[in-house]
Amino acid sequence: MSWMGEWGRRMAMLFDRQRFRDDLDAEMRLHMELRRRQQMERGLGESEALAAAHRRFGSMYSIKERSQRMWGWGWLESLMQDMVYGVRGLKRSPGISAVALLSLALGIGANTAIFSLIDAVLLRSLPVKDPGRLVMLGDAQANGITIQFGRTDLYSYPVYRALQKQNQVFSDMAAIFSLPNDVYGYVDEGGQQEPMHVQLVSGTYFETLGVQAQVGRLLRDGDDDSEGDHPVAVVSDSWWKRRMERDPAVLGKTLRIGSTVFSIAGVAPKEFFGTKVGKSPDIWIPLSMMRAVPPHWGSYSDAKVASLYLIGRLKPDVTAAQAAANMTLLFRQIFAPMVGDFPYDPSVEKNTELLKHATVLLTPMATGISDLRHEFSDPLRFLMAVVALVLIIACANIANLLLARSTARARELAVRQALGAGRSRIVRQLLTESLVLAAAGGALGVVLAAAGSRLLVRLVSTGGDALPLDVSIHAPLLAFTLAVTVATALLFGAIPAFRATRLQLTDSLKSGRGATGAATKGVLAKALIVSQVAISLVLMVSAWLFLRSLVNLTHVDTGFNRENILLFQVDVSSAGYQSEDPRLPNLYRQTQERVAALPGVVAASFSDFTFHEGSWNGGIFVQGFDNNGEVNVKHNIVGQGYFATMGIPIVEGRAFGSQDTPTSPKVAIISEHVAKTLFPAGSPIGRHYSPDTRKQAGEFEVVGVAKDVKFGSLDEPTDWLDYYPLAQGSNYLGDFEVRYTGDAGAVTSAVRKTIHEIDPGLPVTHVETMDERIADTTVDESLVAELCWFFGLLAAFLSGIGIYGLMSYLVSRRANEIGIRMALGAERGHVQWLVMREIAVLVTAGLAAGVPIALIGGRYVEKMLFGLKPSDPVSLVAAVVLVLMIAAGAGLLPARRAARVEPAEALRCE
Repeated sequence: MSWMGEWGRRMAMLFDRQRFRDDLDAEMRLHMELRRRQQMERGLGESEALAAAHRRFGSMYSIKERSQRMWGWGWLESLMQDMVYGVRGLKRSPGISAVALLSLALGIGANTAIFSLIDAVLLRSLPVKDPGRLVMLGDAQANGITIQFGRTDLYSYPVYRALQKQNQVFSDMAAIFSLPNDVYGYVDEGGQQEPMHVQLVSGTYFETLGVQAQVGRLLRDGDDDSEGDHPVAVVSDSWWKRRMERDPAVLGKTLRIGSTVFSIAGVAPKEFFGTKVGKSPDIWIPLSMMRAVPPHWGSYSDAKVASLYLIGRLKPDVTAAQAAANMTLLFRQIFAPMVGDFPYDPSVEKNTELLKHATVLLTPMATGISDLRHEFSDPLRFLMAVVALVLIIACANIANLLLARSTARARELAVRQALGAGRSRIVRQLLTESLVLAAAGGALGVVLAAAGSRLLVRLVSTGGDALPLDVSIHAPLLAFTLAVTVATALLFGAIPAFRATRLQLTDSLKSGRGATGAATKGVLAKALIVSQVAISLVLMVSAWLFLRSLVNLTHVDTGFNRENILLFQVDVSSAGYQSEDPRLPNLYRQTQERVAALPGVVAASFSDFTFHEGSWNGGIFVQGFDNNGEVNVKHNIVGQGYFATMGIPIVEGRAFGSQDTPTSPKVAIISEHVAKTLFPAGSPIGRHYSPDTRKQAGEFEVVGVAKDVKFGSLDEPTDWLDYYPLAQGSNYLGDFEVRYTGDAGAVTSAVRKTIHEIDPGLPVTHVETMDERIADTTVDESLVAELCWFFGLLAAFLSGIGIYGLMSYLVSRRANEIGIRMALGAERGHVQWLVMREIAVLVTAGLAAGVPIALIGGRYVEKMLFGLKPSDPVSLVAAVVLVLMIAAGAGLLPARRAARVEPAEALRCE
């Protein structure tokens, strides 16, 4: 009969209810007969054994009858019977079942936890109307404020309004200030200052997103049409709950931020967290009020100052390609009159050529803006592959377990087939048992995933607070877990189920052990062990690579002394100080001097920036140096004690001192890289340069050369840096560094107290050590290294369990052979070697397969490594040794058990 004919016959049987009922009745009778025989073998009389069988399987009949009366569905009766039988089978082997459930729970739970973070960071759409129609102009990789001509990723407010009015492809557009405003303010003019996360947005922000108010109203276009006269705010649901316990009178409340009082106009919906993943604003304020919100940015009406992200909602009949073409055309038309009007780009020819090639790229905005996506996309995808491999190892373990059980049940399955049960019926029952096991593991995995997801959020967070990411168990995650559970059941249950029904009935009924198929099953089991060892080796090599990479990264020479430095944020703008406030120089000087005099303080200084805080970039002009347009220097304004505080050596010249005053000639200190590149002939001390490429004369005199330091991150190349003295400017400086000795907590309290004595209204926040700041910059590398090690060891442990289980099974199957060998004079050491040799063969085969896989796979993670290649021999050798140790430990117990076999007992069984 052809396979199609056979398939048709089986499908006809599937829908034949009476045949199903008859089959179930036969199954019931078979179970009862087997139970009766087991009880009689234990010494019970025939009547007592029959009664015990009725007690055991009577519940099945009641289930069958109830389901038949309610539904009349034979398949439901069969499924319920198989599930009950599967649960009882798990209860008969509690130890093995517990190991299997734990393996599955860890595998499924890890996959679900990692997927929950991937979903929150990479996949989940914004909770807005039709997010698929939203696009962003640019890619949101840059942020800050720039006056560079022709930027197509950041825009000024006047340019935004021009694009909004003239475009033909968007139903509406909105603007978002690219920098967060973390300020301190008051609620209802009373109480203490409290932190507030403010986001400046255009009045069209909520309307473009299609978001409706939960209470009151949201911002509208009229709130953003003139500067400085719309002091309204919208608060988030989380802030409303946290600060006001969802007080219904919220619309009557006010917020004082800086010197401006804002009235709360409405509350955003509960599910709306903004447009940036991992950053949840407390308050939204219109861009027209940006000068009123600390630090009082003043670029609202300046077309040359770009600081905004722009998003648009595509019209229903417009494609992204059409929109990009229209935006590019409008952009060139708007900027054409300004080609010669930008401060640091005076060349009309250069700007004209730049504008000719300027292109506006559109990025899908459905999943929002996310720095986390850029930082963690590769690590999370890699970890997803890692946990998938761990689950495969767990499935291989359980497949081996089921193969062993199927061999032990060979006689039972043969009896079933002899009594008329079809092979498909038995396969279905075995698959149902696998599904029961997988379902139990999946349920436990969901519990583990709920805790694991929160732990992952903590691991990817920096600072004291966890990122505002929703990783709770919800419908998509449950669907993912269900899919993984079903796939797992099929993965570890299908092969054993089909193998178990390949029986020679006569041989199986004769032999109590089903020996005929044992050899075949043993080969398959060994193949599964080899695959487990290979996968474990790949994971262990990855773990060693990422651990060594992290060690290399954390031991990079930063150029400064990272030990015993405390970092403070002093928010002068929230305390009422304006930009270039004449009170600021005295405030900075007095604070530095009084803190530096505290016990335990070695040095103290303000600065514009410190490590990993962004930068103020610009070109500089040096007389006689070509290609000035290619130079991009990071500028920093620092106090007199900055170099002593940070432990940055001055390799030539001097540091800033009391002679550098507002009225003295302007001076600067440059880094070694700048000195070698821009002043290659002789010493740069006494030479001049200008930070403005339009000025041909040197504005600043070089008085010192500082050692090159890491400024943005540990893995960055050597940066161009220069430093200007705080005494010759009055900018906002929020960073305050303190080098200390002794107890950090005591010094922190003393510094806070001193600053508040100088000005009680100064908020002092974000206190951390430099070591903590540096550790925050390696959070993605730490995440990968830590989880790789955990899952690598878990994989090796599961492989060890697989080796132990297989060898224990093989030893039990070969007990007679071992007994005969020992009866003929074999030594116990020789018997141990026989078992260990078989383990060595399996592990060697696994290692031989795993090494090339690890080397090939390493190419895909090479860009995630620092300071070593994927073929690093130390990592490879260390992984091999660790896997060998675990395998040897797993095989030692079965080998010793084999050596303790008593020949007489083994031969008596034979």
